Amino acid sequence: MEFSELIAARYSVRAYRPDPVEADKLQAVLAAAQLAPTAANRQPFQLVVMHTAGREAEIGQIYRRPWFVQAPLVIAVCAISSQAWVRESDRFNARLIDAAIVADHLILAATNLGLGTCWIAAFNVEAARRVLRLPTEAEPVIFTPLGYPADQPGPKIRKTVEELVRYEHW
Repeated sequence: MEFSELIAARYSVRAYRPDPVEADKLQAVLAAAQLAPTAANRQPFQLVVMHTAGREAEIGQIYRRPWFVQAPLVIAVCAISSQAWVRESDRFNARLIDAAIVADHLILAATNLGLGTCWIAAFNVEAARRVLRLPTEAEPVIFTPLGYPADQPGPKIRKTVEELVRYEHW
């Protein structure tokens, strides 16, 4: 698929078929995440892949929507602050941006393989920490179900390019 078609095809899937995700497709999605650019190539992240079968109630504590655990897999992108690049001038830590880039690569790779995802940041952090058994230094940033869509995309409502872009100055 052409890149412009891929980014147009991606949508937030909120219904999943129970079909398992093939191992080679999962590995391709994870490899895309591994190739994501991060500040100074520090790769300050870990991915946690969870199979939902038999764990629906437990994983569902993270995000309380039934479709979250409909997919056969849920993936967490976690950041590790101590491993991230830090800008010297103001001590800005790039971990969250790095995690977002990783999630975007993962999500676009999934779309390219016919899989569905949904970017979720509105999760219960305490439940996420508990379910994932995260060490103190790991920070859950983004979750996404991963599976085959059982719904259809709706219309994309976006601002125009002219509303979003400025040239030369504000």
